[in-house]
Amino acid sequence: MNPKIKIVLGDITNQHVDAIVNAANNSLLGGGGVDGAIHRAAGPKLLEECRTLGGCATGEAKITDGYNLPARYVIHTVGPIWHGGSRHEDELLASCYRRCFEIAAEQKLISIAFPSISTGVYGFPVERASRIALKEIFHALQNNSLIEQIVVVCFDQRTLDVYTGAEKEMR
Repeated sequence: MNPKIKIVLGDITNQHVDAIVNAANNSLLGGGGVDGAIHRAAGPKLLEECRTLGGCATGEAKITDGYNLPARYVIHTVGPIWHGGSRHEDELLASCYRRCFEIAAEQKLISIAFPSISTGVYGFPVERASRIALKEIFHALQNNSLIEQIVVVCFDQRTLDVYTGAEKEMR
C-alpha cells in the first residue's frame, strides 16, 4: 500500500485533514447519508454558505469552510446516480475525484478524506466505484507533490473490504 493512502472504517466528520469530501446532492443543501452527517457536524453556517453557491452539477465540485468540523474545508462533489452504466456514470464519478483534487491543488491542501462517492443511496456498485476512486487517487498522487495523505473513509465493513481488496489488486 502507498504510505500516503489510508483506507479506514469510520466517520468522515471526525477526520483531522485539510479537507473532507462531501458526497452531496445537486442542491448542496444537505440530505441523507454522508451529506446529512457533514451538515449536522459542521453546523448551520455550512448550510448558509452552501446557499450562496448555486448548487453543483454532477461530476463537479465546490469548496466551503469546514466550520465545526476538525477539517478546515469541505469539498462538495455530486456523484452520479447509477442507471446501469449507460449514462456515463463511470466518467462522471471519475470527474468527481479529479475536480476534488484540482480544488485541493488550487488551495494547496496536503491532506484530504473521501467517502465512497455514489455507493450509498445513489446505487453505484461499490466494486466498480472503488476501482475508479483508487485509479484517480493514484493518478493524483503522481501529479500533485503537495499531497501527503489521502484517507478513504468507509462507512461499513463491506465497503472497507472492497476498497482494501481493490487497492491490493491495483498495486
